[in-house]
Amino acid sequence: MMRAVAIGGFLLSLVLVGVLELLARREGSRLPTLGMVCAHLMRYEVGTVPVGRIGVLGIWWWVGWHFFAR
Repeated sequence: MMRAVAIGGFLLSLVLVGVLELLARREGSRLPTLGMVCAHLMRYEVGTVPVGRIGVLGIWWWVGWHFFAR
């Protein structure tokens, strides 16, 4: 039962991201696209530490660990 809830939560998240991406790509939309958000995160630094890149790497590690490590 809990596995089905977790899978449903991930699917709902993917659908919401897809809807937001479609809304962001409409003409005249003020929402940033997923690419714009990722580009902004990748530029974020504190001093000389690229914390945005480290965060994006951490997200990809988490995704890979949970979905591709089987």
